[in-house]
Amino acid sequence: MSSQFSHEKIMQLRKKRSLADKRFKMYGLLATCMGMFILFFLLFTIFSKGFSAFQKSVIELDVTYDQETLNITSNSSYEEQEKAKFFRVKKEAIANALPNLSKKDVKLMNKMFSINVDKEIKEYFLNNPNILNTTQTILVTAHSDVDQMLKGNAKRNIEEKKRKLNDRQLEFYDELVATGRLQTKFNSFFFTKADSRHPELAGIAGSFMGSLFTLITVFLLSFPIGIGASIYLEEFAPKNKFTELIEVNIANLAAVPSIVFGLLGLGILLNVFGFPRSTPLVGGTVLALMTLPTIIIACRASLKAVPPSIKEGALAMGASKMQAVFHHQVPLALPGTLTGTIIGLAQALGETAPLIMIGMIAFIPNIPTGFTEPSAALPVQIYLWVESAERGFQEKTAAAIMMILIFLFLMNAIAVFLRSRFERKW
Repeated sequence: MSSQFSHEKIMQLRKKRSLADKRFKMYGLLATCMGMFILFFLLFTIFSKGFSAFQKSVIELDVTYDQETLNITSNSSYEEQEKAKFFRVKKEAIANALPNLSKKDVKLMNKMFSINVDKEIKEYFLNNPNILNTTQTILVTAHSDVDQMLKGNAKRNIEEKKRKLNDRQLEFYDELVATGRLQTKFNSFFFTKADSRHPELAGIAGSFMGSLFTLITVFLLSFPIGIGASIYLEEFAPKNKFTELIEVNIANLAAVPSIVFGLLGLGILLNVFGFPRSTPLVGGTVLALMTLPTIIIACRASLKAVPPSIKEGALAMGASKMQAVFHHQVPLALPGTLTGTIIGLAQALGETAPLIMIGMIAFIPNIPTGFTEPSAALPVQIYLWVESAERGFQEKTAAAIMMILIFLFLMNAIAVFLRSRFERKW
């Protein structure tokens, strides 16, 4: 009887444990599904809002390049052509875009075009100087308000005072759509232009180059210093309280908020050493200090993962300690080190707080060409666009986030490839 009771109790406990295991698996699966749902919802929201930024609205204009209006001749020099009065040509083309436009209508119509129309008409002529005294049909950039209306991001069935386009401009809009003069095409400005106060002209080229120069600076500073520090601490440094203190501080620095490094850059690099403000050199130096602990920790872990027999075998064959470390141990630890470096660079790519502290939040309308020129960075560019009240910057923000996510995905893919390609299994 006692044996039967004991057997039944054991079976009940087994059944209870089995149910507990199933509940745990279910909770884990539920948590995973919830996390994946939130991730995909976030990505869907960003990509659905950002894809429209790769298209821009353009208006078809019949531009007459009359030499009397431009005040030039076919024999005019390039400098004289550049100084020609293209605003007159633009005004005539807008006046003739739709029939029977009054002077007031022309002024309202002019507000539906980008401020860059004069330059676009001018560039078309300078690239085709033999079109003088001819009429050319060209596509010019529409204003952001028209662009958002065409993309369906702006409501038209609301009160006039709450719309960017008034009723008369909506009539022009409908006529342009009906005649096929208002259309969309690929937005090359987004990839070739720097930041702008006008959404239809804003691009990521300036911030992309700023991030690129910043990451190059981070790599050139953090990679050799991080590897050197890791090798010394792991292989050559004496094991005493001082080195233990350094190791603890390195681990603590990896958990320090990034804004602290921004304050360090502001107080030391800018105020003491006089580094140029808002440049990739300063931003890269600050982010290199932030990335160093990650690289050191990854490199030391990779060195520890190499079997001691590799080093001992090299020493037994007559190699010095320096040769055993640099000729045998370091090359085998390089895949893990590169992985940690790439992860550190990916982290630096998305940092905003340190860059804001050193002044890289400024409006920079030019594309930087060097490490000491003022520039923005992709995360800072996103921050600036989010703060803007213009509706057109919302899609630009989502598109810029898409670019950062793509870069991060590529960098992490490279890290995974390097580890799987070169890592040795012991």
